[in-house]
Amino acid sequence: MACGPWPMRLAAELRRALAAVAAALCGGAALAAACDKPVYLSFDTGHMGVAPLVAEVLQRQQVRVTFFLANERTLTGGSSLDDQWAPWWKARAAEGHAFGSHTWDHWVWRADRGAGFSVRPTAGPDSGRTLSVTAAEYCAALKRPLQRFEQMTGQPALPLFRAPAGRTSPALLKAAETCGYKHVPWSPAGFLGDELPSDKYPNAQLLSKALRDIRAGDILLAHLGIWSRQDAWAPAVLEPLIEGLKARGLCFATLREHPDYRAWISAHPLH
Repeated sequence: MACGPWPMRLAAELRRALAAVAAALCGGAALAAACDKPVYLSFDTGHMGVAPLVAEVLQRQQVRVTFFLANERTLTGGSSLDDQWAPWWKARAAEGHAFGSHTWDHWVWRADRGAGFSVRPTAGPDSGRTLSVTAAEYCAALKRPLQRFEQMTGQPALPLFRAPAGRTSPALLKAAETCGYKHVPWSPAGFLGDELPSDKYPNAQLLSKALRDIRAGDILLAHLGIWSRQDAWAPAVLEPLIEGLKARGLCFATLREHPDYRAWISAHPLH
């Protein structure tokens, strides 16, 4: 069949469109490669009240972060890893974020006890009680939220965890590493203060401090909702923080790319 002018024009338009897409992709790759000053923004679960806003900001700013998952009580009376939130987590996984454990019932380490630990959950049926758990039970608490994540999203998480409240001991860290999990603390300047009382630490002060002190390589900590803070942090601070750090020449990466964790992640894949 002869090709008239209209199919030829269509083919030319298609070639131009493909060229434009290729240029955009290559330009984006070059821009990412040029950013050699990463910071690692991370979010621990919470009451999930600001989770939709956080997702909106991250998508708008094209920022990828690492989430640490626990099954915490939410504003709606459910929990952060229940069926209501499964589509939200699946969407974040599809966007390329990274995910680690925060223990299932948000177990805060209190002390080493024999071959195990004393912990206090802030979620679940034993919330507020002090429990004695074995190292194997602690490992199971690390594994459970990541199993739930894979069930919700069809994707594996990372072999990383953050201890609730950041409280650990050498024995706890060793036990976690024995069962395949590496601990991720936050940098001193990366403590963004969203769990501090807002009357003493207003959002403007927290933003100013973060923009002044954060440096390349820092791991930043925030939450998907804090019960105790009256003036919520994320609506006022998150996007100005991201924009301000970008303006300083910093970029954002997940903990998959962090030099301290890349080898561990490669050597301890979760199935």
